[in-house]
Amino acid sequence: MKMLSAALAACLLGAPAYAAPLCDSFGFAGLLAKCNRGETIELTLSSGQPLGEDVTLQSGAYYEMEITSDGSGEMGLEGKDFFRNIWMDEIVINDIEIRPMAIDSFEFDAAGVMELSFVAIKPGQHVIRIRGTTGETQQVTITIQ
Repeated sequence: MKMLSAALAACLLGAPAYAAPLCDSFGFAGLLAKCNRGETIELTLSSGQPLGEDVTLQSGAYYEMEITSDGSGEMGLEGKDFFRNIWMDEIVINDIEIRPMAIDSFEFDAAGVMELSFVAIKPGQHVIRIRGTTGETQQVTITIQ
C-alpha cells in the first residue's frame, strides 16, 4: 500500500500543474469580466529601496499593475520578456489612456504614478527590473501559471 501511495504521489508531482480559472462564467465581457480580475500588483521606484515582491499570476486573468515613482531619481523599468507575454489593455499616466501594442521599458523623470492593465497570457517566469541594476531587490519575478 505504501508503494502504491508513493507511486501515485510521484505521478501527481510529475504532472503539469493547471491553475483554476478565476471565473466560472465570463459572460458578455469575456476575459475583462469583473470576476476575472486578480489582485493589483504594486511596484515602487525609489533609490535604494526594494522594487516589490515576486508575484504569481493566472494565465487568462486580468490584472492592474500600479507603478509609483517617488522622484528620487530618473528611474525606469525594463522587462521585455514580461511585456511580450501579456496582452496590454491600457497604460494610464496622468489620466491619459494609452493603448500600446507593446513596450520594452519606460522611465520616470519625476515623481508620478503609472497604471498598466493587462491580461496574463504565456505561462513562465518573467523578470521586471529597474533599468541598469543587477541586485535582487531591484527586480521582481512574475510567474504566470
